[in-house]
Amino acid sequence: MDSVYKVIELVGTSPNSFEEAARNAVETAAKSLQDIRIAEVAEFDMKVEDGKVVSFRARVKISFKFKE
Repeated sequence: MDSVYKVIELVGTSPNSFEEAARNAVETAAKSLQDIRIAEVAEFDMKVEDGKVVSFRARVKISFKFKE
């Protein structure tokens, strides 16, 4: 049987690391999406205040099985 997947893009944040920011995006999405198959980090950036990094951000593309 053929399958169809939907891809959404989310931004996860963390005060600690890029890895934690990406994990936060995926784990939060998993609370409301079923059958997540792939998570791809598309971009990293940081929030800077007064010359200091205050949070890490990861833009993540999440793929999940589309159910009709």
